Amino acid sequence: MKKLLLATAASALMVGAASAQEIKIGVILGFTGPLESITPNMAAGAELAIAEVNAAGTLLDGATVTAVRGDSTCIDAGAATAAAERLVTSENVAAIMGADCSGVTGAILQNVARPNGIVMVSPSATSPGLSTAEDDGLFFRTAPSDARQGVVMTEVIMDRGIKSVALTYTNNDYGKGLADAFAAAFTAAGGTVTINASHEDGKADYSAEVAALASAGGEVLVVAGYTDQGGKGIIQASLDSGAFDTFVLPDGMVGQQLVDDIGSGLTGSFGQFPGTDSAGAEMFQKMAAEAGFEGTSAFAPESYDAAALIMLAMQKAGSSASADFKDHIMDLANAPGEEIFPGELAKAIEIIKAGGDIDYVGATAVELIGPGESAGNYREIEIKDGKIETVNFR
Repeated sequence: MKKLLLATAASALMVGAASAQEIKIGVILGFTGPLESITPNMAAGAELAIAEVNAAGTLLDGATVTAVRGDSTCIDAGAATAAAERLVTSENVAAIMGADCSGVTGAILQNVARPNGIVMVSPSATSPGLSTAEDDGLFFRTAPSDARQGVVMTEVIMDRGIKSVALTYTNNDYGKGLADAFAAAFTAAGGTVTINASHEDGKADYSAEVAALASAGGEVLVVAGYTDQGGKGIIQASLDSGAFDTFVLPDGMVGQQLVDDIGSGLTGSFGQFPGTDSAGAEMFQKMAAEAGFEGTSAFAPESYDAAALIMLAMQKAGSSASADFKDHIMDLANAPGEEIFPGELAKAIEIIKAGGDIDYVGATAVELIGPGESAGNYREIEIKDGKIETVNFR
């Protein structure tokens, strides 16, 4: 009798193991390219949420989740599309956490996600153009649109008594979208944009661009570029020539590697990137420290939230199929319901399983509006003593 019971138990375990579902989530970020210095923390944020759910072991009655990385390169739409195609057709990912930069995100959305019906939740694609992109209800972002950042950046600059700026932007969807949004907001607030000029990434010499910016004048230079590419080159050339000594750094320019590379010349420069001083932010930063990465790094909290929302929506739908869970993301991210913070994903799954409602607050005080994008909170920063220091929240 004892042997029969043991055999039955072993058989049940084998059946359970066989029926346990493996869910793959693509993590598509610019592991190479102009944002490669901040991407590791973003990936770590998403994978922290995945590890938390796997530790609980209760998603969809015991499913395990695997992160499968793909390199968006941030700037090469063809390479990003190929990476996403591989994840969808070869790896059979159920959803995509990403992409990061706006241009490649739009390319993946139109060329891969829509044709294959795959949900995408970007933690950092901020182009205002994505707000009106055709997406079949598949695209969301936990970062706010640059239409919002343009207004916040105007407030940050104006509050410092600065009334005239020169503006340069990386010549792509992200740069142009942010530059246009900022220029409109700054001008409407009574400021003067002396020049609004694009720059190309990948150049060895930016002296001509800086000469044009300097000729136009301005109290500071706004650099809507990338930490590891042309934005850094523009700043270095400006310092070398004495054209500007203070720089305004929007989200794509906020990274410790840039501060380390430029050195003391960046002291006193300031800017902003998405962030909040919410209780969830503090919880996430503690979890990140324990996991061995920097929780205040740009878009790392948004990456955690993006992955978490994907998995909780799967639980709400009772399915890992994008067609089934896409319509639940907005509901889970907003009231009503019990508030859910980082470290509480197991609790959220149990509430959903019991038929209850949750309001996912997460690491960034998530509130999704309009076409599935964050309402937007920002961390105002200043470069002091070789570090990025938070001086305010907006």
